[in-house]
Amino acid sequence: MPKSSGTYSTSDLSRKSGDIIAEAMRHPVTITQRNKPRLVLLNIEDYRRLRDSADKRAVGTIDTMPDSLLGEFEDAIEAYADSDETIQR
Repeated sequence: MPKSSGTYSTSDLSRKSGDIIAEAMRHPVTITQRNKPRLVLLNIEDYRRLRDSADKRAVGTIDTMPDSLLGEFEDAIEAYADSDETIQR
């Protein structure tokens, strides 16, 4: 009988893989090793939904920035500097 908490040890996974997989089809299941969470099993639909909702932003630097965006960035900095000088006068 599967545990109701959705948490199993790696030993449980060896002995009861069919039951654990069946439960993972309904909701995510945590697999522990030495009483620490190590893995999560989830159905493919949940995985795809999670993957598709992930933040798609990427990290970049000024060196990798497209020239058109770099120009806008430089213009914004210049405008900010100009407005700051106006306020301080």
